[in-house]
Amino acid sequence: MAAITDPTDEGVGVSQGQRARWWRHLLRDKRALVGVIILSFFVISALLAPLVAPHDPNAMAFGLMIPPSLTHPLGTDDLGRDLFSRLIFGTQVSLFVGISTVSLALVVGVTLGVVAGYYGGFLDTIIMRYIDLQWAFPNFIIAVYLVAILGQGMWNVIAAVSLAFIDDFARVARGMVLTIKQEQYVDAARTVGVSDWRIMWRHILPNATAPLIVQGTVSISFAILAEAALSFLGLGVGVETPTWGLILADGRTFISRAWWIGVFPGLFIMLTVLSINFVGDALRDYLDVREVKEGGA
Repeated sequence: MAAITDPTDEGVGVSQGQRARWWRHLLRDKRALVGVIILSFFVISALLAPLVAPHDPNAMAFGLMIPPSLTHPLGTDDLGRDLFSRLIFGTQVSLFVGISTVSLALVVGVTLGVVAGYYGGFLDTIIMRYIDLQWAFPNFIIAVYLVAILGQGMWNVIAAVSLAFIDDFARVARGMVLTIKQEQYVDAARTVGVSDWRIMWRHILPNATAPLIVQGTVSISFAILAEAALSFLGLGVGVETPTWGLILADGRTFISRAWWIGVFPGLFIMLTVLSINFVGDALRDYLDVREVKEGGA
């Protein structure tokens, strides 16, 4: 007797040809290319922060509020700390919080969305009522409330912000599953006895990755902004850790005497968010074009 196997693996994974087409699209999109270059600078700076930063970010060994110079490219703050070094180390925090937050929210949100969309019925109602309840409140308000309860700390901020973004991924995943589960290859998999969990994670979810990837890039930008805003309000990872939001909060007090303390962290935040959005827009345009071509094939 022939062994029962999955009836199809069509659409699962990303081929080398698709990756090559994506890179060609990226090189043609000048805005996306600029985004990749800027984002690469921040990623490399975060990974090599001890080598890139010329000074200890917490060393109060320099003059107070020295303007930008060759010795201190971005000047020093009100405690005599090198601003460039603090911003470089702050890049580690912002990118780590952004990526970790979205990863956690994606895992939980996609799981809820896939289960709700696939099984439907009472389970779908329960999950989506929770999502609707969370949707009723702005994400940042939820994050502020949770951090106020959990307290300061890197992992508390990640947990709070990720919980605030679960509903976004759950809605996207559920919407895609409701459409994809009607496809013939899903019915064929059920017919030969493939388990529900294998159908969901092997056949349905890989074909729903495009909108989830786009949602992920958008969420990373918002997560970085949320972390900066929490640090600005004194609810971030802690005053002993240099973060963009904390440096920005310090700079607002001295904006008339030392403009660089407030301007440069704001510039770092703006460039990072814009670069991620540029890449996300290019990815969205590429996926939309590919879907139209495949749909018309």
